[in-house]
Amino acid sequence: MGVKVGVLGAGSWGTALAILLFENGNEVTLWSALKPEVEQISKYRELPDRLPGVKIPMGIKVTDDVEEVCKDKDLYVFAVASPYVRSTAKLAAPFLNRETPIVNVAKGIEESTLETLTGVIESELKADNGNIGDVAVLSGPSHAEEVSRGIPTTVVVGAKTKKTAEFIQNVFMSPRFRVYTSPDIIGIELGGSIKNVIALAAGILNGLEYGDNTKAALITRGISEITRLGVTLGGKPETFAGLSGIGDLIVTCTSAHSRNWNAGYLIGKGVPVKDAMERVHQVVEGVYSAKAALKLAEEKHVEMPIVEEMNQVLFDNKDARQAATDLLTRDKRVENNNLSWD
Repeated sequence: MGVKVGVLGAGSWGTALAILLFENGNEVTLWSALKPEVEQISKYRELPDRLPGVKIPMGIKVTDDVEEVCKDKDLYVFAVASPYVRSTAKLAAPFLNRETPIVNVAKGIEESTLETLTGVIESELKADNGNIGDVAVLSGPSHAEEVSRGIPTTVVVGAKTKKTAEFIQNVFMSPRFRVYTSPDIIGIELGGSIKNVIALAAGILNGLEYGDNTKAALITRGISEITRLGVTLGGKPETFAGLSGIGDLIVTCTSAHSRNWNAGYLIGKGVPVKDAMERVHQVVEGVYSAKAALKLAEEKHVEMPIVEEMNQVLFDNKDARQAATDLLTRDKRVENNNLSWD
């Protein structure tokens, strides 16, 4: 038996998940703050610029009324892009049922506060009332374009309680969308957010016409950086070796579906950063996470050379090819400090 789900955010990811949830037998209401977007979906039942060829079932209710998407729901899905999570939480706060769990599916770190997105949601809801339901996270290798077409994948949901994790698992689980559970919320969120910075670098490598060897090295050293910071902040090493860590990193660094890879590719081809972001036509999450990741690394004294170089390329006009060279010519190191000759 299905449940009532309110999906806040009608972009490609929110819409793809709304389709999945509806096909799982749930009653789904999809919300957007943009009235033209609501009118487009309501009239044509599609998002041709983001999910071309995908039809949105008539049974999914679409609205721009935030009270309507929040009223009498069993689960809330926050699917807005990371820069809009706080404003959306603030807008929705007066209407949310405080006993209803929330699952955030966006990926990012808020630059001004260095909070993860579940933390952003919690802080806004506490500021409004003080009583909130569980705020969970769902992440993994899951491009919206493929999920909306029913192409199989596997993700993980992190929550404070096993009960909440298993509830969300049951709502999302399908023969083409396998869901695991985990208590490591911070690890899942950091893996999902910082991998976008590495994906920008991967796109740049392709734009520079470097090869598969180079990208494999970047992915491997990238997960090493993410793990170092993540463990320092309380995440578990196993999480970064899992779906929301190396799994999500691989798909985002190797697929043309990835907006971060696409933006990086354009930068590697010499397109200015601002123009590259505009040409992608969607929020490039890695640009927003790059500064936050570097600030966290500096605060915690964690070495993240790829993230450092990406910040210089993105915000200091450093030449991308020079950044790659500087990474390759760093001082000699051992690969893993935990291994030694006895």
